[in-house]
Amino acid sequence: MRLPLQLPAPYERLKLGDDCMKEECGVFGIYTNGSGLDAAEAAYYGLFALQHRGQESAGVAVSRKGRIDCHKAMGLVSGRFNDGLGALKGCTLAIGHVRYSTTGDSLLVNAQPIVVESPLGPLALAHNGNIINAKELREELEAEGVCFQTTIDSEVIAALIAKNSKEGLVESISLAMQRLKGSYALVLLTRDQIIGVRDPKGMRPLALGSLEGAYIVASESCAFDTIGAEFMRDVRPGEIVIAGREGLKAHQAIRSTDTALCIFEYVYFARPDSDIDGISVHKARERAGELLAISSPADVDVVSAVPDSSLPAAMGYARQAGLPFIIALSKNRYMGRTFIEPSQDQRQMDVSLKLSALKRNVRGKRVLLVDDSIVRGTTSKYIVAMLKTAGAKEVHLRISSPPVMHPCCFGIDTSSYEQLIGANHSVEEIRRFIGADALSYLSMEDLHKTVEFAACDFCAACFNGKYPEDVSALIQRGGKHVLDR
Repeated sequence: MRLPLQLPAPYERLKLGDDCMKEECGVFGIYTNGSGLDAAEAAYYGLFALQHRGQESAGVAVSRKGRIDCHKAMGLVSGRFNDGLGALKGCTLAIGHVRYSTTGDSLLVNAQPIVVESPLGPLALAHNGNIINAKELREELEAEGVCFQTTIDSEVIAALIAKNSKEGLVESISLAMQRLKGSYALVLLTRDQIIGVRDPKGMRPLALGSLEGAYIVASESCAFDTIGAEFMRDVRPGEIVIAGREGLKAHQAIRSTDTALCIFEYVYFARPDSDIDGISVHKARERAGELLAISSPADVDVVSAVPDSSLPAAMGYARQAGLPFIIALSKNRYMGRTFIEPSQDQRQMDVSLKLSALKRNVRGKRVLLVDDSIVRGTTSKYIVAMLKTAGAKEVHLRISSPPVMHPCCFGIDTSSYEQLIGANHSVEEIRRFIGADALSYLSMEDLHKTVEFAACDFCAACFNGKYPEDVSALIQRGGKHVLDR
């Protein structure tokens, strides 16, 4: 049954920031190995580069004198988090995390890294992803006497590893990987090692870098550029990498033939200056725009983008179509989060605070606007209205991905079919709701062409409903995830 075309209650409650795919989380780890780098400082700059992946909280854990010290704070890396970072300086090992919550509440107690005790000593863990059998594993561990301090699945992973660590850390991680279902890119910290772990399907990205004898693992290669490190390679699906006094070692814990990297990394999540599994994010987005221009041409005067992730696709479209590229929307980069309970007027004010139309650039013109996705449609509606109020004669919308039609169970906060406009309306109905003069999406076939030379296969379940794990018990058609989100 289709939802009514007017703005229904699930959409009406949303703020501007809710009308997009949320950025998951970002992880970073470094073993300096006498290179002269300060591990905590390097972690700070690495997390700053990964800030786009999570803005709710940040944390750094360091190892020194046989113990693990941790500093965490709510908000941005450049905000209150700075206040306690100085106390962590002077160490050679550190891991860090920036968080957007998909499982567990947005509270300081749920901020990462998580620190647990094990038979081998203290262990810190930071996690990007979502464990779909976390509830069952938590109940099993609680029955064995494990007490949990948080509501997040990351603590379940840490407890599962700690439980078997007397067998040796690599072996305990391997045993935990055999029990975990879902997505995870992990960085772990012990007294004298950092460890990177990627799930067997490679659903979440994890990269390995080096700098003058130091080894770094991070969610994206852009974090290496920030500290002057060089990208070595991607951590392979099912692989454990260990950096310590004996150098760098790798252990293939689980071999997988059916990899499933989240394809939305290339559409929106990752920074354009990152390379993931052999593919440049910027080039993939440019190619999406070129293919859109071929499949969905338009009789317009100019091409523009919804900043920032759509800029490469818009430039690719303009170049392929032989049309001028202009800036139609200016982004206010200093707008923080608003904690005011939104009224309808407040939501529209949020859009105006974040984006403004360049009237001189759009007045009297037929504008083709490229965006990376439409999740719920509310922001797109306001942006089209903004451009037309600024004098645009027509607004043609092109989306550089297919319609988002299915919830994600693997670390992206799209929690129900009910709030996905693409799951409930035809393209024409969405066009009318948004108020655009035309609307077209990139096809699934063309989306795969943007990453056709990657070193992995992909999960595109949010577009096609083909999940890499059995999630039938987790999703209720027309309702919310059963997951604690």
